[in-house]
Amino acid sequence: MASLEGKTALVTGASQGIGRACAIALAKAGARVALAARNEEKLKAVAAEITALGGTAEIFVIDLADEDSIKAGAKAALAHFGSIEILVNNAGITKDTLLLRMKRADWDSVINTNLTGVFLMTQALTSSMMKARWGRVINITSVVGEMGQAGQANYAASKAGLIGFTKSLARELASRGVTANAVAPGYIETAMTAVLDDKQREAMTTHIPLGRAGTDEDVASAVRFLASDEAAYITGHTLDVNGGMHMA
Repeated sequence: MASLEGKTALVTGASQGIGRACAIALAKAGARVALAARNEEKLKAVAAEITALGGTAEIFVIDLADEDSIKAGAKAALAHFGSIEILVNNAGITKDTLLLRMKRADWDSVINTNLTGVFLMTQALTSSMMKARWGRVINITSVVGEMGQAGQANYAASKAGLIGFTKSLARELASRGVTANAVAPGYIETAMTAVLDDKQREAMTTHIPLGRAGTDEDVASAVRFLASDEAAYITGHTLDVNGGMHMA
């Protein structure tokens, strides 16, 4: 495992699921971790897990739908750790319904959190990476952003937007030693997919060549790799973690 000793990572949506798994994976690799999410109690639990493993973690209550919360949280994390070298933009929400039934508020809510929130958090933290001439921005997109999904026009648009954002960011920051990549999970067993019934789960699995749903650890392993020096020559890339569900 490549070492991330001396680096600090900020992970959004770190209170559960993929975000929690990413935070733990980065901590195991030696990084100090800033845990960001809205739920303080859940963040404390993840911080305790990392501490029990011998790692270092601090919590920051941040709402990705609130610009002031993002700016204040990013500032507090930088003040506490001195620098943030790795940013994992993972936080996201869904508000699913068919396009003709979708309310403007449901569209705005998903876009504001999943896309605008990422823009604001990245903007708040990349200046320090550029000054240090080393940094990693890793955006968690989705297979839905690559292939679409009925009933998820807002979510798919936000995740597709992240892919374009990642590529543009990669071009802007490359000369300063900062890479930007995306990870696109497929069907992953998380709280977000827990609402699916058995019939829906079976239908999803039939479209996965590897024959199983993914785990949050599958995604976290990809994130840990992209954060390491082993991925120093990779930027502007979208890494699919989907069991073959979608092959670009």
